[in-house]
Amino acid sequence: MKEVLSRQGLVKVALIGNPNSGKTSVFNRLTGLNQKVGNFPGVTVDKKTGSFNLDNNTQAKLIDLPGAYSLYPTSIDERIVLDILTNKEDPLYPDVIVYVADATNLERHLLLLSQVQDLGIPVILALNMADLASKGGYKIDSAAITKKLGISVVETNGRSGGGVSEIKKEILNKFNHKVIPSGGFKFDNGSTKVLGEIKGKLKVENDYQAILYAHHYQNLGHLNSDEKAVIEDIIAKNNFSRIKAQVDETMARFDKIVPLVEKVVVNNSNAETSFTEKLDKILTHKVFGSIIFISILMVVFQAIFAWSSYPMDLIDEAFASLTELTKSLLPEGVITSLITDGIIAGLGGVLIFIPQITILFLLVALLEEVGYMSRAVFLSDSIMRKFGLNGRSIVSLISGVACAVPAIMATRSIGDWRERLITIMVTPLMSCSARIPVFTVLVGFAVPQEYYFGIFNLQGLVVMGLYIAGATAAILSAYVMKQILKTREISYLVMELPTYKMPHWKNVGITVFEKVKTFVFEAGKIILIISIFLWFLASYGPSDRMEQVEKQVATEATTNNWDETKIEDEIASRKIEVSYAGYLGKAIEPIIEPLGFDWKMGIALITSFAAREVFVGTMATIYSVGSSGDDEQSVVQRMATEVNPETGELVYDQATSFSLLVFYLFAMQCMSTLAIVKRETKSWKWPTIQLVYMTGLAYISSLVVFNIFS
Repeated sequence: MKEVLSRQGLVKVALIGNPNSGKTSVFNRLTGLNQKVGNFPGVTVDKKTGSFNLDNNTQAKLIDLPGAYSLYPTSIDERIVLDILTNKEDPLYPDVIVYVADATNLERHLLLLSQVQDLGIPVILALNMADLASKGGYKIDSAAITKKLGISVVETNGRSGGGVSEIKKEILNKFNHKVIPSGGFKFDNGSTKVLGEIKGKLKVENDYQAILYAHHYQNLGHLNSDEKAVIEDIIAKNNFSRIKAQVDETMARFDKIVPLVEKVVVNNSNAETSFTEKLDKILTHKVFGSIIFISILMVVFQAIFAWSSYPMDLIDEAFASLTELTKSLLPEGVITSLITDGIIAGLGGVLIFIPQITILFLLVALLEEVGYMSRAVFLSDSIMRKFGLNGRSIVSLISGVACAVPAIMATRSIGDWRERLITIMVTPLMSCSARIPVFTVLVGFAVPQEYYFGIFNLQGLVVMGLYIAGATAAILSAYVMKQILKTREISYLVMELPTYKMPHWKNVGITVFEKVKTFVFEAGKIILIISIFLWFLASYGPSDRMEQVEKQVATEATTNNWDETKIEDEIASRKIEVSYAGYLGKAIEPIIEPLGFDWKMGIALITSFAAREVFVGTMATIYSVGSSGDDEQSVVQRMATEVNPETGELVYDQATSFSLLVFYLFAMQCMSTLAIVKRETKSWKWPTIQLVYMTGLAYISSLVVFNIFS
């Protein structure tokens, strides 16, 4: 939005409506890609804003407010809507409201409209999904609605863009004429004295705003402590019962809404509803619905896990080639090492997740568009809620088996702050694909290559057990956090099951584009900084020690007639021991020694914080496996023969291998995940707690396992 625009040429428009009303489609039709995603101040709820031209001299700034069912909030989303609409000083307070309602289910969508209209803000009613209403046999008399409510009505089709130009005309007309709505419902709940005193003492002009102050003053952020104290005195003095007043108001509104809908809506057919209801008898069935739900989740998981492997390999190879090209073009030195091992490696660590993020949000967006996601949430909610989670949490937990980064981003659909936070905190315990290289190497040391009944591989069964252990830890951790994190907010699963329909591909495309862009530019910055820091630790150390290493290797190379490759590998192996990372490994050795780990494993624990799969590459460098470095088979062979010089026993015996397995199973060793948790929670507090509790869980579990097998 250009700041040079004068107030007269800028219209602030709010898009309001129930969840599943089609607001997103209307928003995308009005703004296209000219939109920005951020967060509302102080919360992690997405704030989508965009802009579009009304005419040559007037531009509209559009904000898509979170979906809400009423101005009596039961979630953070609804509280945001209430805060903005009751505060004229809020920078997002609108000049005009476009209220989006599902034309196929008008009665349910008019409660919030009646409340919004009573606030005295110019409102345009967008009857969305008009095409579906027509196909379903609904005939809506828009002129009658206008006459009854004194409100402008536009029939819209978010899928095709129908009605968008009419909305723009109505916005411009409302803004230019500044007409205060004369219609509406005008309820005061018999609380005339209370609202009169609030209006007088707080200088509030609107009756319904005063009523909302009486109900919600404790949670309205724009009221100061003195104003809240005044309202509290007024309520106490007049014996104002907020619960009774809310019930009376809601019932009174529906007493007007129901007969109104009966007069303006004619339903000549029930075909569309019958199709949805018939399908729901199967898809929401306790047994068959659950089987179908699990099958769909497995398809999603398989897609994220399998389909992304090829593009991820291409990205990996592209960055490897870019690294080699850069090294060939630039002279050896600090700058070249920084560019190749720090910046390029860091960028690769960011961009390699794009295929998984794209596939996940593509599939989630498709399920949301066709109307199935609401059913999936409904099916799993009762079980997940017992552990402090939400029906929507199931999508993130299953996705976390592929990668925790897109899985945590998917928690944005969870409205309750506690349930969303718990989901974010436990999702990394699900065994992601990055753990597979570690599992592959260590299971080979700890478990013999045996078969049961000729088909069940013992090593494969152990790996499956590790995945089950991770999922169990996630569920149990969620239950513990449920007991710790207290909230006065009561969580309900209030949602509408929309009719099934074909996906709107433009909505899907814009959603995926925005999610990928957010990850690359927000979390990517943090990941890149940490990558450069890790490069510095592993590449540098005290200069005298580094020079001494090179002299020692040169002397031994001459004596033993080493070739150039052997010399380079030996220098790399010894330099990492005297690097700052090496010193860190030595420093933490007393702490990790009870787990069966030595300083070399300590370095791997530190460097694999960049990503768990870095464990293999780190061990390859430490053991001077060869220039290839990442050859897993070579690493296995060298690690399998590594002997403790003090005891003469194998370093990677069964006890140590199982101990390492359990540590990597539970430990938070993924800076990408911490970066995205910081981005989603808008604070370092929660990723820090996550790092501490997961590391503690990993340490204690590893200690127990090591002592059992020793």
